[in-house]
Amino acid sequence: MSYTVTVVFGVDREYEFSLHDSEVASLTKDQARSWLAREFEELECTPSNPMGKVLVLDMILNVAKYGGEGRFEQGTDWAKKFAAVTAAALDRPAIRVDVAAFVVG
Repeated sequence: MSYTVTVVFGVDREYEFSLHDSEVASLTKDQARSWLAREFEELECTPSNPMGKVLVLDMILNVAKYGGEGRFEQGTDWAKKFAAVTAAALDRPAIRVDVAAFVVG
C-alpha cells in the first residue's frame, strides 16, 4: 500500500508527501506516537485539551503547526519524517492534515 500525507496551511499552500509502504512499515504505532510526543515537547506545543490529555490527532496538528510551514514547503527530512510517522500512527492511505482548519481528515 502507498500513502499520501497532505499538509495544508491555507489556500494554495498544500504540501503533499507520497510514501512507499516500506517507509511506513518500518515504524510501529508506538514509535510514531513517541516521535510525535518528543516533537510536541521540543516545539513547546500548547495542548488543545485544557485537561492535559493529548490525543494523537492533537499531536499531529500541533506538531505541524509549531513545526512551521517552511519545513513542509522546503520538503525537509523533518517534514518527510512527519509524513511517515503520521501515516504510521493513523494507518490510512490518504491523510489530510489541515493546520488552518485544525482538522485531520
